[in-house]
Amino acid sequence: MVYSYFPGCTLRAKAKGFDSSALASCKALGVCLEELEEWQCCGATFPLQIDNSFPLVSPARTLASAKKTGRKLVTLCSACYNVLKRTNHVLREDIDKREKVFSFIEEDYSGEVEVLHLLEILRDEIGFRSLNAKISSSFQGLPVAAYYGCLLLRPPEEVGIDDPEAPRVLEDFLLALGCRPVDYPYKTECCGSYVVLQPGGLTVSPSRLIVESAKSGGAKAIVTSCPLCRFNLDYAQSGALERGENTIPVMYFTEVLAIALGLGEGVLQFDGHLVPPGLIFQSLGVGGYGGLT
Repeated sequence: MVYSYFPGCTLRAKAKGFDSSALASCKALGVCLEELEEWQCCGATFPLQIDNSFPLVSPARTLASAKKTGRKLVTLCSACYNVLKRTNHVLREDIDKREKVFSFIEEDYSGEVEVLHLLEILRDEIGFRSLNAKISSSFQGLPVAAYYGCLLLRPPEEVGIDDPEAPRVLEDFLLALGCRPVDYPYKTECCGSYVVLQPGGLTVSPSRLIVESAKSGGAKAIVTSCPLCRFNLDYAQSGALERGENTIPVMYFTEVLAIALGLGEGVLQFDGHLVPPGLIFQSLGVGGYGGLT
């Protein structure tokens, strides 16, 4: 299976472990992700100003580039996925905006490319049952909280990866790896997003609520597919970490997948994590990752 791949900016900067663990895992599963020759930042957020088409130019250029490959386009970051899917929707449905975007990108693109999240590949094209047969390191029922956040699920009519109110894709993924998904009420709540860039630490409050909710459900780790969510949930525990209180690691779903597939430590790059994930695996004796911090 060969797909075009849009890594996005963050996976080449602060989330390199997300990128490397995904590429290594896909290779082990027989999935080839071929990076687009021409891509640029998706814009990070979908524009909400209905009279401004210019923010659609960047993601439209990426989509037009993907069209030339003749393949489906795969991405990992929830924000990138949201922007590319919604831009595709607009270019298919809104003729006026499509023509305005055409004048900027000088490409004939009308939303033909199918945009997929890697979770959809694992669920719909590989299948979680087949994935389970390929794992070499069991998580022995490790309780893990799936965190979706806002952008992976909403708006449902434009994104459509799963039920926005009762999603299952991450939980079913975790089950396939031998984890025990933890049910908790904050898994689709906003982490605070870019408020973290503002003084005063306002984002710590919603992020801390999410973490505490997951911990109350018995979770020993949290998995997500958004680099900003991963950072916010991790950063919200900085005070607790300094005080020696109970914390839980926040990981990309591809990192957990790479461990389950028995891949090497080099693809994980846990050095970007505030709460060290390696201690969880040391306690379980899973995958030989006990030395990681």
